Amino acid sequence: MLESLAKGTAERGGPTPAGPPAHIAAAAAAAVDHNPLPAKGIGAEPALAELTRLIAAGSADPADPRCAGHLHCPPLAIAVAAEIAAGAMNQSLDSWDQAPAATELEPWVVRALAELVGYQPDQAGGVLTSGGTESNLMGLLLAREHTPAERPRVYCSAAAHFSVQRNAGILGLGEDAVVPVPVTPDQRLDPAALLATIMADRADGRRPIAVVGTAGTTDFGVIDPLPELAAIATAHDAWFHVDAAYGGGALFSDRLAPLLHGLALADSVAVDLHKFGWQPVAAGGFLTRRADSFEPLTRRVAYLNPADDEELGFRSLLGYSLRTTRRLDALKLAVTFRALGRAGLGALVDACHDLARHAAEVIAAHPRLVLAAQPTLSTVVFHFHAGPGKDDRVNAALRRRLLTEGSAVIGRTEVDGRIRLKLTLLNPHAGTADVDALLALVVAAGEAEETG
Repeated sequence: MLESLAKGTAERGGPTPAGPPAHIAAAAAAAVDHNPLPAKGIGAEPALAELTRLIAAGSADPADPRCAGHLHCPPLAIAVAAEIAAGAMNQSLDSWDQAPAATELEPWVVRALAELVGYQPDQAGGVLTSGGTESNLMGLLLAREHTPAERPRVYCSAAAHFSVQRNAGILGLGEDAVVPVPVTPDQRLDPAALLATIMADRADGRRPIAVVGTAGTTDFGVIDPLPELAAIATAHDAWFHVDAAYGGGALFSDRLAPLLHGLALADSVAVDLHKFGWQPVAAGGFLTRRADSFEPLTRRVAYLNPADDEELGFRSLLGYSLRTTRRLDALKLAVTFRALGRAGLGALVDACHDLARHAAEVIAAHPRLVLAAQPTLSTVVFHFHAGPGKDDRVNAALRRRLLTEGSAVIGRTEVDGRIRLKLTLLNPHAGTADVDALLALVVAAGEAEETG
């Protein structure tokens, strides 16, 4: 496997494979003859070597400093090693007799995360999830059960993650039950606008069931005013959920943790350790201020968690998750936490924050680049200035040029309807010279598209 990873990486030769999408798809299809399930197998070692090399050659490599397009981190080697161990043991956390020690390990990890966000660990509850989307789904589910309503309303920032709206649809609340509230110029949810919107909805007979704050927006990494949102949610008996999938990892950092003041006031919190945490996907978490908030998920199943077993200490984690079969994701987290500690992880967070600040300085000083805002965490939004009427076309095209060349992966978003570029800097081992080189590639691609 290691040999094939090395071969595929060398074949790729950069942060992402060169060539248009059709070329890459054709190369992948040819390598396996369009058939992952042949009538007769080719053998273990050839199959492992063939497909490992194929995927490595065709991967976007988050460990390459020129790969900075998404909230997609290079995993720590120790976490990858723990992931292999978890896969080999193949525990399932839905019943004690499928995962005796693992049933104890996950609550330890959840307790550590609860303490990190400021909850009382002996009162809090939680579970590991597949990521922020699942955690946000659970937050809205508990909100729905906490405050049943015929005409429910969920309020979030206009910059909130798309999963809030989609999850409301999945839960039967309806996507139109989610009200995007305007943001202030610094991209944070406006408490005054939230309060005015709630009061108008209540006058119209609609019932607020949840306020969703964001601690680390996908584009700008900004953090909503959590204490003010908590007070408004409490005043209207609405569940207060915070999507801290991105920003939650900032709690490891003494420098950045104060930005999340008020997080402990939330009824529930989503965190993702496959962002600031450097874990292999998936490594999400869902935490509640009160463990009894999970009551709506409680189930008694004869073949998994009979009452007499639990009374004698054979406890089950079935009632904490939307999933039944669930892998031992706690192992890689526990190993990483024990190995690096909060200080070690905090140093990695600070390194990424430093890179973002450096990138912002370089962009602000460059005559062809325009900075959209100072970075809060590790994302930097900007654009290449091509001139009136040209910016959108050139910025879209330069990003595709970099992808097709295989020279860099940068993000794309929209701000006030205009195309913008984004660096998501989650590689703590990159340096300022790497950032400088990446921005030089952006400028060169912009100038090529401008004149092409």
